[in-house]
Amino acid sequence: MKAVIIENYGGIDELKYTEIEEPNLKDNDVLIEIAATSVNPVDWKLREGHLKGMLQYDFPFILGLDAAGTIKEVGKNVTKFRIGDNVFTRPDITRNGTYAEYVAVDENLVAKKPENLSFEEAASIPLVGLTSWQCLVDFADIKQGDKVLIHAGSGGVGSFAIQLAKSFGAWVVTTCSTRNVEFVKSLGADKVIDYRNEDFTQVLADMDIVFDTLGGDIQTQSYDVLKEDGKLVSIASQPDQELAQARKVKAGFVFLEPDGEQLAKIGEMIEQGKIRANVGTVMELKEIQEAHRLSETHHAKGKIVLRVG
Repeated sequence: MKAVIIENYGGIDELKYTEIEEPNLKDNDVLIEIAATSVNPVDWKLREGHLKGMLQYDFPFILGLDAAGTIKEVGKNVTKFRIGDNVFTRPDITRNGTYAEYVAVDENLVAKKPENLSFEEAASIPLVGLTSWQCLVDFADIKQGDKVLIHAGSGGVGSFAIQLAKSFGAWVVTTCSTRNVEFVKSLGADKVIDYRNEDFTQVLADMDIVFDTLGGDIQTQSYDVLKEDGKLVSIASQPDQELAQARKVKAGFVFLEPDGEQLAKIGEMIEQGKIRANVGTVMELKEIQEAHRLSETHHAKGKIVLRVG
């Protein structure tokens, strides 16, 4: 099968579009013929070796953590899916990824593709959808009326998180650059802060939840806008627990756990029109180096999707 592999940690030149063997199917696996995958910042962080202290891989390794496609084969213990089902998934990060024509995934990490989405749109959802769910629902216990700040609302995670928070009845404020103000408003943001012209710490206070996608000084400053007993959840870095205790807030870092049942719930919300996919750029799998260059600029609007089939 055609796939993109890396044989060493390093720069964009390590991404090689080549021919390799199809993955082995375990008894609880489904084999998905991938129609589309997507690029997430974690992909190039993995490629560069930034996460090798947390995750170890045997080279050559296939990157990619989103897939949408059609089931071509099922393991002998599979009960939830049949050959021909259209599905989407965020597979196990410790197995080979989705920059490939096929991927083998445990059935418990797979969900039916929303019928109102194309394969390209569906491929944009799993990682950002599950990340947003596990941060806002599982960690922060979001509820109607909560005041929620989502940093970098025009990015892949941010653009999904805005919609998810609104679906729970929250009041949502987000930060973005000038060129993306109208875009995040179209997602449902109640207030938009153009970070180039305005300091969020000067205009916000008593927030129930802050969703940090950036880390660094932005994360530290986010404590200033939280109310007592508020929640700071980050996907960028572990928040300062001493500062959290001093401010009497709950703070934590969330590393996504793949979950087919949660993904199915997200799929239902998409079919109900509560959330839409935000595909910013579509490329071919063989254009993977250019796709990584775009992701590394941090200025991609919506998701970068790669056609595979």
